[in-house]
Amino acid sequence: MTLYAWEQDGVKRRAIEQQLWDTFGQQASVLVLDMVGFTRSTVERGIVHYLALINRMRQRSPAIIEAHGGRVVKFEADNCFAVFKEPALALQAATALLEALGAERTSSMGKEDVIGASCGIDYGDLLLIGEHDFFGAPVNRASKLGEDLARPGQILITEEALSRVPEQQRPAGVSMSVDVGGTSIPVVCLG
Repeated sequence: MTLYAWEQDGVKRRAIEQQLWDTFGQQASVLVLDMVGFTRSTVERGIVHYLALINRMRQRSPAIIEAHGGRVVKFEADNCFAVFKEPALALQAATALLEALGAERTSSMGKEDVIGASCGIDYGDLLLIGEHDFFGAPVNRASKLGEDLARPGQILITEEALSRVPEQQRPAGVSMSVDVGGTSIPVVCLG
């Protein structure tokens, strides 16, 4: 990456870029889970309480993601970033994650101990760097969908990703367009 950043010759730059795609590039599905309620929770209960909720989410998520054929790439703050070979697997994992977190609502825990979350899913070309980071348009779109646009308990999946899910496995949802970085993206809202 450093060579690319400083190279001025266009031909050499394209060769470096191709080498990066050959080494790290792949087509995959990205799931981004975002916890909700940070501001309200920290005002009402304090940062230590919210950090405890983050810790619970981080402990529960990997097993659910792995059970659906994915893997956690990283955690950042109250977000979980995961990668899957196909959107159907990411969609199954997102549904299971929201169900598992939502199941706590019926436990003896108080309302303030419930982990609320939303998810964004996309599919496409990305650079998977080592075991703990990835970059590309699907990462950006899934992040925007999961963190900024989905409401608690919702999954927003791009129509492009959903089109790769076998028809008999596609849940019914509401189609809409959302603005992601100045570009209108067709998505389906589930939940």
